[in-house]
Amino acid sequence: MSSPEVVSLSWGHMEVKGVSSSSYKDCKVWPGGSRAWDWRETGTNHRPGVQPADVEEVVSRGVDTLVIGSGMNQALQVQTSTLDFLRQKGVVVKVLQTEKAVAEYNNLVGRGARVGGVFHSTC
Repeated sequence: MSSPEVVSLSWGHMEVKGVSSSSYKDCKVWPGGSRAWDWRETGTNHRPGVQPADVEEVVSRGVDTLVIGSGMNQALQVQTSTLDFLRQKGVVVKVLQTEKAVAEYNNLVGRGARVGGVFHSTC
């Protein structure tokens, strides 16, 4: 099962290919699916940032690489504990400005990688 391509990105809006509910503000993607990333589920804020709980669902889908979009202006941080969690799971992590993150994610999708992503589409 391949990861779905992110087909469009603009401030506050992302679309994922081939998914019935494909329009998101922030989203999580993995081989075979995607869903909205609701920060309220884990109490995430820009600081201290992405927590292990924010990425566990994507990692559990068997990804080898996780791309994190840190926002259009890179306002979203990633906690050290999240990076440690990913390394412990043997997952390669790339934290990039969201436009660059989506481009890298789509590049990996195109190469058939088992890639997942968590993307913040605003600040």
